[in-house]
Amino acid sequence: MPPNTINMSAYEGIGSTSQQMSGVNATTTFPGNGWTNGAVPQSMFPTTREGRVTLYSTHRRWIHSHSSWSRIGTGSEMDAKHSDSASGISLTQCLKEEGRIMRALIVQLCEFFYKLGWATGTGGGVSIRTGEGTPARPFRVFVAPSGLQKEDMIGDDVFELDMERQIVNPPKTPNLRQSACTPLWYVVYKHRPSARCVIHTHSMNAVMATLLKPHADTLELTHLEMLKGVGNHAYDDSLVIPIIDNRPTEDLLASQLEKAVLKYPKCNAVLVRRHGLYCWGDSWEQAKTQCESFDYLFETAIKMKSLLGLDSAEKPTNESYRVHVGPPPAKRAKKSTSFGSSNTGFNGVGAVDNADDLLSKVPLLPRDSKTLLLDIEGCTTAISFVHDKLFPYVLSHLESYLETLTLEELASVLQLLNADFAALQETHPAKLECSLQDQSTKIAIQRMVKAMMKFDVKATGLKNLQGKMWKSGYASGELKGHVYSDFVPLLNWCEAQGVSVNIYSSGSIGAQKLLFGNLESGDVLSKLSQHFDTTSGNKKEARSYTTIAAALQHADDPSQIVFVSDSEDELVAARSAGLCAVMSIRPGNAPLTRPG
Repeated sequence: MPPNTINMSAYEGIGSTSQQMSGVNATTTFPGNGWTNGAVPQSMFPTTREGRVTLYSTHRRWIHSHSSWSRIGTGSEMDAKHSDSASGISLTQCLKEEGRIMRALIVQLCEFFYKLGWATGTGGGVSIRTGEGTPARPFRVFVAPSGLQKEDMIGDDVFELDMERQIVNPPKTPNLRQSACTPLWYVVYKHRPSARCVIHTHSMNAVMATLLKPHADTLELTHLEMLKGVGNHAYDDSLVIPIIDNRPTEDLLASQLEKAVLKYPKCNAVLVRRHGLYCWGDSWEQAKTQCESFDYLFETAIKMKSLLGLDSAEKPTNESYRVHVGPPPAKRAKKSTSFGSSNTGFNGVGAVDNADDLLSKVPLLPRDSKTLLLDIEGCTTAISFVHDKLFPYVLSHLESYLETLTLEELASVLQLLNADFAALQETHPAKLECSLQDQSTKIAIQRMVKAMMKFDVKATGLKNLQGKMWKSGYASGELKGHVYSDFVPLLNWCEAQGVSVNIYSSGSIGAQKLLFGNLESGDVLSKLSQHFDTTSGNKKEARSYTTIAAALQHADDPSQIVFVSDSEDELVAARSAGLCAVMSIRPGNAPLTRPG
């Protein structure tokens, strides 16, 4: 070919090129209008500026059967109806042409979902329903095949079925099977008459969202902007997504899916645990948009839990936008909280939920503190967790646990418990209740443990035994640690700001590490600096805090340590030793009763 020429034969058959090329030789020379002297419209060349303008001005990227996109949502003058499969002028002349477009659209959607990572390994699928249920426009369901790479599908691979699941037009590609999801498509079409598209994904976010609470049958989210994208919900609504358990084959999910669809009519999706998501809409556009919105919400819930320790179901309490339902809450009387007052000087006046304090001007911690010393019960962790979970575990497993110990180990446990009992006053109710004469070692241990736990004795030998039993419970998965939802965000913030976080609890150091190492949200031990227990001294004695201040390198200035606890006696002791004492206000904590 001579220099400065272009072979036009390569462009025959593109758009209206053949007509525009009429009278033009197969070989033409530059210069000219565009690459081809105007023979081929610039819209065919998106690499040129004018070509890109033309392409993005008038050409949609998605394959459509109608001229305009159907919107999601109602309630404003800008909203369009979305109960139809699409809106605008039909771009098809007959049912055959509509079928060809639907097949191509399913292929385009599958390729798109593959690129998102939702349909890898031949997983996932799409179904679209067309028609009006009339003789002239019967319902037709177009179904992706099973076992094909979603990014390599073609329209000739797609099945066309009627509402009885009978094949109307088989795929041209031989030896294909319908998607294993087909029975589930029909469950949705049966109970959601307006549904026109169902999407199934194997999104990693969907799978992980089902594991946030492994035994829950729903996932709940609220106060997130993208709730608007899933249909039937606003920002401050509560979205409840049902979760069904997976089965060896897809078709076995149909009965569970049906129950979930009927039980949760407001939700346009169902999660399958350790599997993925089924999502539907009144048009393919709506189903796609909702599927993307659901996935965004799943990722948000996962990161809220893993990064911030927040539960996506909990409504925020410290935002400027809040809607109060019912009569105005009674105002709580405020008492003086200055250290020089006749009151205790701690940030609390009663057993109240600390949410109200987060809304008030009560300081949570001194601003420039770099060393925190935290109690566990009533501070990082609900008192109810210890009394309703950990203590009952010890009492119910004590006899079976002792059966696993050797004679030497039993003797060691008994020796430590005897030391605990010896330290009690003769009139202590635990001592009065427990008679140890003529008792075997195991019986003696059981009676002492039960008596001390009944009267909430905080003793080293008892805590040591409890810690070993809890270790067994955490190892088996029967126990999971609990902390308040604001604790992990606190740890993350302190880590970023160079603040040392330390623990001082009556529970043994081993038990502390078990708790923080086995949280539902993960292991946070790496974010904690040092642990202290009753081996450092009684928590109600000032000298214990002096010992800890020295261990934290603040012996010369213990006021650099902020001690947070729900116990008034402990705070008085810590303040006497020179520490900055702050009361923890949590639901169920005991009220402050006397001056400190």
